[in-house]
Amino acid sequence: MTELTPLQNLWLTETIRLREEHAGPLEDLEANRLARAAGGDLPGRIQRRAVWLAERDGLGTALRHWLQGARLALVLLTILAVLSGAGLAFAALGQTPVNVFWALGSLLGLNLILLISWAFGLLFAGEHGATLGRLWLWLSEKLARDAKAAQLAPALLLLLQRQKLNRWALGTLVNGLWLLAMLSALVLLLTLMATRRYGFVWETTILSGDTFISMTQALGALPALLGFNVPTEAMIRASGDSALNIESARQAWATWLVGVLVVYGVLPRLLLALLCFWRWNSGKAALRLDLNLPGYAQLRERLMPTSERLGINDAAPEQLHRVESGVSELTSEGALLVAIELDDQRPWPPTLAKNVSDAGILDSRESRHKLLEQLSSFPPARLAIACDPRRSPDRGSLALIAELARNAAATRVWLLQAPPGQALDAERLGDWHVALQQLELPFADCAPLNWLESGHD
Repeated sequence: MTELTPLQNLWLTETIRLREEHAGPLEDLEANRLARAAGGDLPGRIQRRAVWLAERDGLGTALRHWLQGARLALVLLTILAVLSGAGLAFAALGQTPVNVFWALGSLLGLNLILLISWAFGLLFAGEHGATLGRLWLWLSEKLARDAKAAQLAPALLLLLQRQKLNRWALGTLVNGLWLLAMLSALVLLLTLMATRRYGFVWETTILSGDTFISMTQALGALPALLGFNVPTEAMIRASGDSALNIESARQAWATWLVGVLVVYGVLPRLLLALLCFWRWNSGKAALRLDLNLPGYAQLRERLMPTSERLGINDAAPEQLHRVESGVSELTSEGALLVAIELDDQRPWPPTLAKNVSDAGILDSRESRHKLLEQLSSFPPARLAIACDPRRSPDRGSLALIAELARNAAATRVWLLQAPPGQALDAERLGDWHVALQQLELPFADCAPLNWLESGHD
């Protein structure tokens, strides 16, 4: 399993909480036991339980698919931002001669309108949902191509809303994409100006020339502090009639246009992206589980019990899950034989070698719980589980077999022969074979004693 970040742990935990809230409690006996065995505080145990359940039920894989989709969606939006910025630059210089205020409107108009809209939404609406942010979430889910990924986005939004981090996460995305668009427009603007000759004019019907002079000088005041040129009053007046065919005038207007784009287009988006990213990072580090939520509060007694409860109290699972051992050969040793619910007609245990231990017959909640706790601390390298195939392979027995197998490096299931004078039911034996194949556990009707003793047949 890939190492998860703290945010991803919290994300999966919230997803499991929502899933249990809507669909009812999951079968979590083994998850609870492993969380208790790992120790730590209650939030840590809740997260370990949730991550284990998520991996078992495929949500961990869905999360990885969602993240891949999110990265691909971000790449697509980045390409869109760069192309949009290039389109703004082409639109600004598409006239001959260039009307400076039409060019300015093309470069900054939409950006400033959406920037003001985002700022007002942030201040007054609180949880303002930016269109680009919603588009990114939608694309991420579609590109994940995993049905279970649909459960992840609502959980992430709820988790972030508690610390009001939605605004900063989406703000980082939105301002970052607009920053790319402005930089793309700036680069193409400089490229076009460096390779073509443009003349600049301004035109009006109802406004006076003094109005345009004042606007030009006011807009150029901040860029001038950064070293950008501002056309003189004489140049501005003269440009109202026709484009000046003077190199100094062309350079002054070009520098003014670039400076206004940098100061009112690039810098605001850069500063806002940095601010949102800083708030997002600091808020993300402060994220915690809300233990007062009902879904977490009811886990307290199960994960940090005041007194130890023995037995399996949970309902049997509705479906079988593939068994993947969580034990390595380096951390396990020895061999163990255990039987599940055998009757008195069969002598037990068989004769065992000295290096093979007998765990007895599991026929009660107490015996099951005791053995599982022991296996958590001392997992065997080889485990043989003896079952009576005259009994039906009910979900409870299969869940126990799977849980025992996950706590051993290698497992085999021994389907016992019928006692003398009795016969096995072929249909019931077939049910055992099908169930064990779904669990992907090796099984046989002969005693695996040689394998238990030496590790091979």
